Amino acid sequence: MRNSKLIGVIVIILLVIGGIVWFGGSSDSSKKDSKNEAGAPPVSETIKVSNTLSAYQNAELGFAVKYPSLWQIEDANSGVTFVIPIDKTQVSSIGSLQVNIQTVSGTCAFPPVTTVKDRATIKVGDLSFNTISMTNTVQGRVYFNRMYSLQKAEVCYMFSMAAITLSPVSKKLTGSNLTQAENNNKAIIDSADAAFTNMVKSFSFVTGPQGIDETKVKVAP
Repeated sequence: MRNSKLIGVIVIILLVIGGIVWFGGSSDSSKKDSKNEAGAPPVSETIKVSNTLSAYQNAELGFAVKYPSLWQIEDANSGVTFVIPIDKTQVSSIGSLQVNIQTVSGTCAFPPVTTVKDRATIKVGDLSFNTISMTNTVQGRVYFNRMYSLQKAEVCYMFSMAAITLSPVSKKLTGSNLTQAENNNKAIIDSADAAFTNMVKSFSFVTGPQGIDETKVKVAP
């Protein structure tokens, strides 16, 4: 019975990860903020807003968001990934923190999981975001996921945050260090979750550069 429950939890985690990977599509090894061979304007760019905040804009995918400047950007064909650095000076067992924004054609749908922690809808101006969060523990590791979705016509914008907390045993934490790590783990994930939500709330649509009318292009003799 215990093994059946464990298998069930593992399947749930795989479904969540599979959903995120499915929305992610294949990654692009080259940065999109560099000019293409024809010298066209970059399709994505980052602008520093303040000492702690930056803005990311992708003209091809049609959106912009603000995010903490410490987050590291990895562009992909259908979206962008933000890797959240973990402060190594703090006692914790956080393994990884990551945020993704993906665009897909069709109707928004969260992965079919059963262990939803909470489900809600938030309004930001004229935009309406659906959200769910999930927490699961498998073999001492804690997996936390929060997802937001936004539908615009035939395009779905999917936002996801994934946090993996390693088993304290793997980090050899005991006694007061264990208690401190548990407190820090919660504080780190809560902080990242709040920053993630603020990023989603900063979301806006952008219009890409217009193409050149080919009838007006002069062809060299």
